[in-house]
Amino acid sequence: MRGFRWPPPPDGGPRTWGPGPGGPRTGRPALPEPETDLVTTPHGVRLERLVTGTGDPVTVFAHGLGNGIATTRPFGSGVTGRKVFFQFRGHGRSDAPDGPWTYLDLARDLRAIADLGGASRAFGASLGAAALCRLLAESPERFEKLVFFLPAVLDQPRGPVARERVTDLLEAVESGDASAVADVVSLELPTAVRNTPAGWAYLRQRLDQLLRDGLAAGLATLSEQTPLNDVADLAAVTAPVLVIGCAGDDLHPVEVAERLAAALPQATLHVYDRPGVLWTERADLRERVSGFLNE
Repeated sequence: MRGFRWPPPPDGGPRTWGPGPGGPRTGRPALPEPETDLVTTPHGVRLERLVTGTGDPVTVFAHGLGNGIATTRPFGSGVTGRKVFFQFRGHGRSDAPDGPWTYLDLARDLRAIADLGGASRAFGASLGAAALCRLLAESPERFEKLVFFLPAVLDQPRGPVARERVTDLLEAVESGDASAVADVVSLELPTAVRNTPAGWAYLRQRLDQLLRDGLAAGLATLSEQTPLNDVADLAAVTAPVLVIGCAGDDLHPVEVAERLAAALPQATLHVYDRPGVLWTERADLRERVSGFLNE
């Protein structure tokens, strides 16, 4: 049986025990963080942003809770045109106005970044997918193409496992204890990747960002909310949509992806047979996203 421990060994590992081969030793799902800028939105919240690529079309990428620019950049690696990455309020260097916050607030953040960047396409992962749903419920024709990766919530609150994970992460980051944060973040990694150089690299990067920038307390109440009153609110969205889910993901139940795809008139659903696809299906995932957006 393999285990996880923090801090990592001085040489970066791996340090595993028990029978079986070691995990993958190369690659990681997050790229190094480049220099970003702060932009002031029409609703007065400054948001951290990164723009890469050139030309049209423009795609905006919205991250998951506790993640950010670094973890969404891989999704845009094969996408043509300009790509706009940003940090929601309470993440990275973005402002953290007084809470509590709602998905309407996150939808305003996403809309502002999309409008300022002239984005005609949007990608949303987890929390970003929920914010995108809320934006579309109000403006169903805002984007020409859409990708939802691991949607977690629609019109029903998230389950107890997801709420507990969010609470644990926020408390660990607030404590400033690197070991506590590492324990929570390590759960994002497939078992085979933990205690490998690639796993340690990912953990170090995530810990550097989380312990440097923190996470705002206003994020805590989002796990009890829903972005939609009724999933039928998305029926007016006529843009082509790709919805990507994973079987066996407790934080992002595949049933949510299935319901979302069923609610969107022009949606295509793809379900991976196991979670951790940024590690296990990285090339296929990037090709699937870029192929859909580029075609």
